[in-house]
Amino acid sequence: MLTSQLPSRVEPYKLAARDERLEGLVALNQLSRLVEEAGDQTGDCHVVLEFGIDSQGRREIRGHLQADMLLACRRCLEPMPQQVESRFVLGMISDEALASELPASHEPVLVKNEQLDLLTVVEDELILSLPQVVYHDEQECSVLPEQLVSKAKGLDDTKSPADNPFAVLNALKSSGALKGKK
Repeated sequence: MLTSQLPSRVEPYKLAARDERLEGLVALNQLSRLVEEAGDQTGDCHVVLEFGIDSQGRREIRGHLQADMLLACRRCLEPMPQQVESRFVLGMISDEALASELPASHEPVLVKNEQLDLLTVVEDELILSLPQVVYHDEQECSVLPEQLVSKAKGLDDTKSPADNPFAVLNALKSSGALKGKK
């Protein structure tokens, strides 16, 4: 089933029984937790969800999402375009205790009252897919390479060398004042 906007709620068990496929868009500015994590976003996330039943009888959702986002460079804090993409397999469960029965390849998704909030699922997957750090290339970044050098090194160059704490002992030793003392 192809839709322009992905529905916010579905009945996933019925979709899995019919091997349905949902494909659509989710407006990034509708996802409040994503906005908190990555800042204001424009555009849409393209989502493909395939509902089905695997060979062991587990109801699952195989999904793929892709979004073009603007994420802050960690050096200059200016926004930069970044493509975020994820492939995932979700195992539908009706109780959190059943999550341990899913194979490692499946992430649990809790279905309450035979309803699933698709926007929350998409938002969770997008947040998990965000890169940990984002940097412009050095030549594109507004922070100059010289500004990235540690300030402590620059301070040491301008300051006179620190006095050696053992200079007094060295002076006593060279004057012979310490000879014969143990």
